[in-house]
Amino acid sequence: MKVRTHLPRSVRFGNFELDTHAGELWAGNEKVHLQEQPLQILMLLLKHAHDVVTRDEIERILWPGQSFGNHEDSLNHAIRRLREALDDPAAHPRFIETLPRRGYRFMARVEGLTPHPSTLGRSWSPAPFPGIESIAVLPFENLSPDPEQQYFADGMTDALITDLSKIIALRLISRTTVMRYKGTKKPLPRIAKELNVDAVVQGTVLRSGDRVRISAQLIRPAPERHLWVESYERDLGDVLSVQGEITQAIAREIRRTLTSTEQAA
Repeated sequence: MKVRTHLPRSVRFGNFELDTHAGELWAGNEKVHLQEQPLQILMLLLKHAHDVVTRDEIERILWPGQSFGNHEDSLNHAIRRLREALDDPAAHPRFIETLPRRGYRFMARVEGLTPHPSTLGRSWSPAPFPGIESIAVLPFENLSPDPEQQYFADGMTDALITDLSKIIALRLISRTTVMRYKGTKKPLPRIAKELNVDAVVQGTVLRSGDRVRISAQLIRPAPERHLWVESYERDLGDVLSVQGEITQAIAREIRRTLTSTEQAA
């Protein structure tokens, strides 16, 4: 029995593309061999990307009407085959996170998905990483050889805080509070605990002449895991658009449904 996926024809993640109609997985121009059960598990995880899918739910789809306990070894085998196909070791996963004794979660960015009704009896979750309701933007670090350029890094921090504050559903720590962590050597989990936030934005700024390189990352501190990382290199005069790009990227990663007013802002 095949899973009703409600997925678009093409779904992309990492360097992979899944043709859901043909049931074919591609890595660039190379077709990846994937057996039927690992394929169905992948499609199920993608359909509920960033949400937990329990082992019972997977077994209910793959072996309808049968006792779950009889399929534990088969499910473990299918998951191993899927990880091998994706080159995704359980100890250091890029795509599939294992939640011991619970199930699995597809953790990577997925392109091509749209909200859809859930066949598991749940509505589509607006946030891919459950529990992320608050964020702190830590002071961006100046990597320029000239210490006088620190003002530029501080300006980037201020701009990002200002832009993210327009996301109404997100609790954002104020600039005054986060600036006391400027240059701190405290571990990230400790900072997050002190600020009582679910995720942290860190970044660096490197300015050379009329060019600037800005790197930013969104991190979940407990357990510490990178949710998003990106770098931007632009002409100095284009910095405002870079700030907007970073804000929108982070907003997409936390899957907030922005109102038209927030998008315009």
